[in-house]
Amino acid sequence: MTVSQGLKAATQAVGCIISLFAVSPKLTMIMIGVIPVVVVIGTGLGSILRSMSRDAQEEISKSTAVADEALGNIRTVRAFAMERKELELYGGQVDKSRAKNIRLGLGIGAFQAGANLFLNGIVLGSLFAGGYLISTKEMRAGDLISFLVATQMVERSLAQMSLLLGHVVRGHTAGARVFEFIDYKPKIPVSGGKKIPFHSLMGEITFSHVSFSYPGRKQQTVLEDFNLHIPGGKVVALVGLSGGGKSTVAFLLERFYDVSGGSITIDGHDLRQLDPAWLRGQAIGFITQEPVLFATTVMENIRYGRPEATDAEVMEAARLANADRFIQSFPKGYATVLGERGVTVSGGQKQRIAIARALIKNPSILILDEATSALDVESERLVQDALEKVIKGRTTLVIAHRLSTIRNADIIAVVSKGRIMEMGSHTELNAQRGLYWELMMKQELEDDLNSK
Repeated sequence: MTVSQGLKAATQAVGCIISLFAVSPKLTMIMIGVIPVVVVIGTGLGSILRSMSRDAQEEISKSTAVADEALGNIRTVRAFAMERKELELYGGQVDKSRAKNIRLGLGIGAFQAGANLFLNGIVLGSLFAGGYLISTKEMRAGDLISFLVATQMVERSLAQMSLLLGHVVRGHTAGARVFEFIDYKPKIPVSGGKKIPFHSLMGEITFSHVSFSYPGRKQQTVLEDFNLHIPGGKVVALVGLSGGGKSTVAFLLERFYDVSGGSITIDGHDLRQLDPAWLRGQAIGFITQEPVLFATTVMENIRYGRPEATDAEVMEAARLANADRFIQSFPKGYATVLGERGVTVSGGQKQRIAIARALIKNPSILILDEATSALDVESERLVQDALEKVIKGRTTLVIAHRLSTIRNADIIAVVSKGRIMEMGSHTELNAQRGLYWELMMKQELEDDLNSK
């Protein structure tokens, strides 16, 4: 609408100015002589208005974020009786947004009022100058009336354009952040690069002198001179205190980030040369502590791992993940629609559906990022049984919180302060009486206290 009305107003203004030249070139030159000054002033005011509009838009975004966070975590808000506090936070942010928008509205109103005063001043000035030209016989009264009619048409067109400018300022600011994301070039491409043929993929992974800092915390080194070799088909577990960099290793292997220094290779191929879409879609299955399910059927949630999979393949993946029995117990079986983010199933059921979703890709490499740490004992046992079945013959990286779940791992690596401090089997590390042994003692003590 703004574009069509703007074109109409601009065409009328240009056409009428041509008519004004035809009636009286001298009077037209007098009238439009002041326009450049006004254009310069208007450009400066327009820049100020755009800045004010950006500030107002940011405040609206902040207030929306506060509301979204409170509603998205409503159970936590209720659990701590923080409803009033959240209302105060939201109200305060809305008040800031209102104040910025009032300033913007006053600014646009002042601009439009000034534009109208100027345009009406042109009409009055034309009338005054035309009266003088009539008195000197340089212009006829009829021509002055024609000139005034055309001048008023120009005035109305320009007034319409000043109103449209307000819409343009608001629309441009609102769309600026959208276009910012559209134009953003990701550092890690979504696709493109080499693919290792499935029949020759052994899944041998090597972290060589890797150093890494997250983009938002470049001054904090998470991994430093990190070295780890994961033989193909073996189970390697990473253990250690929180904040040591265990999950970061998984994120780097998925290539959510690129290393700051060193390299990561799969079967001798640098990770940065491989196709990220192939890597995540076919080579690696990633199971996290809090998997996200979608508000669709169980069948579609599992098939999300491989959209072309048949119903039979989906059910086979569910059986491998110890999920088929409870899925069949649902009223509609695999056609049962899960709630948003999978809220209608328990933690153990959600985890087993997520395992099935990862397995349907038949990945050569599995990453288990504390996949059982948030579950109760019975759910953990069922999920652990499912995992023990599916890791056979696959290269598996296990990030563990409960050390009891990784005793049978081929290699256990103790991570501390971004480095591998100890490495070996459960028996070997226990015999060393080092960090791993200390972690085992602490966890056994915690388990004894919890059982009492």
